[in-house]
Amino acid sequence: MARVNYEELRKTIASLCAGEDDTIALMASVVCELHHSDDRFDWTGFYRVTGPEMLKIGPYQGGHGCLKIPFSRGVCGAAARLKTTQLVPDVEAFEGHIACASSTRSELVLPVFNGAGDVIAVLDIDSDQPDAFSQEDAQALEAILASVFSR
Repeated sequence: MARVNYEELRKTIASLCAGEDDTIALMASVVCELHHSDDRFDWTGFYRVTGPEMLKIGPYQGGHGCLKIPFSRGVCGAAARLKTTQLVPDVEAFEGHIACASSTRSELVLPVFNGAGDVIAVLDIDSDQPDAFSQEDAQALEAILASVFSR
């Protein structure tokens, strides 16, 4: 089972994103590299802030996702609303979890900030394995997101 090498992933993403300032292009590149870097990543995508308290699906890899998620609902909404990473070892135990895919067992959702510190999106990574993600995953991905979107 392939596990992500975050140092290599960081270098690859930095190289792919160098000089690019289009947010959608950056999201598409990041999500593609992330999704194919680790067998735990069953669905990998961005939900973009498109209006007050509203997320809409952005670039993603995997099966269909939810099209809209209000800040008031689910793990993605909590990450956007609270501006903090949500590490969920068992989605069934997360009150208000939105089941976009019935195969999802655990989830990691990280807020994405722009250079001004505003939440512009969340990165949602779903796994069909229970308790698939660690604090190490969260910290490494937070650093990668900051290097791409907070400049």
